[in-house]
Amino acid sequence: MTDGECVMSDDTITEGEEAVALEVLTLPLDAWHRAKGARMVEFAGYHMPIQYEGIMAEHLWTRENAGLFDVSHMGQLQIAGEGAAEALETLVPGDISVLKPGRMRYSLLLNEEGGILDDLMITNAGDHLYVVVNGAVKHDDIAHLREELPDDITLNYDEDAALLALQGPKAVEVLTRLGIKPAVDGLPDVGGLVFMQAGPYEWNGVPLGISRSGYTGEDGFEISLPAAAAEAFADALTAAPEVKPVGLGARDSLRLEAGLPLYGHDLSPETDPVEADLGFAISKRRRLEGGFPGAVDILAELVDGAKRKRVGLTLEGKQPAREGADIYAGGHHVGVVTSGGFAPSVGGPIAMGYVATEQSHPGTILEIEVRGKRLMATVVPMPFVPHKYVRKAV
Repeated sequence: MTDGECVMSDDTITEGEEAVALEVLTLPLDAWHRAKGARMVEFAGYHMPIQYEGIMAEHLWTRENAGLFDVSHMGQLQIAGEGAAEALETLVPGDISVLKPGRMRYSLLLNEEGGILDDLMITNAGDHLYVVVNGAVKHDDIAHLREELPDDITLNYDEDAALLALQGPKAVEVLTRLGIKPAVDGLPDVGGLVFMQAGPYEWNGVPLGISRSGYTGEDGFEISLPAAAAEAFADALTAAPEVKPVGLGARDSLRLEAGLPLYGHDLSPETDPVEADLGFAISKRRRLEGGFPGAVDILAELVDGAKRKRVGLTLEGKQPAREGADIYAGGHHVGVVTSGGFAPSVGGPIAMGYVATEQSHPGTILEIEVRGKRLMATVVPMPFVPHKYVRKAV
């Protein structure tokens, strides 16, 4: 899960007659990124690294080795109380109450009409649910959750935690060499975790929450830790020859190749789970019982089909199509690109977007308008690059 809403600016803007200055925040590793030579940009209200040595180089390094991403702008929430899982199920279409301790689930926060307010990761952390939401909308999410959850359910936002993602085929080698230990009995060593499994660990006295997950399509881990310890841990990771810091640019191209939607672009309140091709997030029991926002319409769509569908597209030539480009079939407008760019691992431009269901079948030839020209494009299955998740213990 990643986000891409419009970022805040430190410029002064005017609302009516009142001038309001919007502050751009810094991550716990801000100085660390700058010392590593990062080019910083404003994203989701924070100064964040977009690249270090170059997007393509960082992208390919992650596919072959291990890339370290700072995703501390994301919102890390704890939801607790009697019946917390059942309460959260009234707001998402996932089967949360059956999650075993240490297991995670991707889900969707929905509005009353079934539109997607955010996509999020939910983990059963034992005595609470650990929920990670997208940075650009985290305060809206928190307000929505506090408004909708019962008063006896508590929600805490951990503003003093950092979140790092170590992604790539050599990530597991690096973590297993750091001397990270399980913090509770019965938990496997970090290398024994499988995809969508998480638990509490300890490194040199620092508590870590580690999950085998990420948003690149590669094997990898996400690590939550106290912000005060983030620099020491990042130094320990990048001391390994297999690890380099990677910025937002490669994070975006990696998730696009993996066919993973970006909130604020491919997902929004104007999209629902079925047309977004996220029907897997609606569990079997919820399909039978409903009980989540927009259930009547969403369940009907699962049976009858949506009018449009999120699809993958490959383009002829080298020119990429960007977000907002119009898609045509036989001269008729049938959709719009929501994400697009050059895919280093594919060796050419790719995109995803929404098209009328009639044009959503793999092999369909379409046209995308880019700078006044129509480029040939083909609907293809996603992901563009196979996922490499570790689903069974070795």
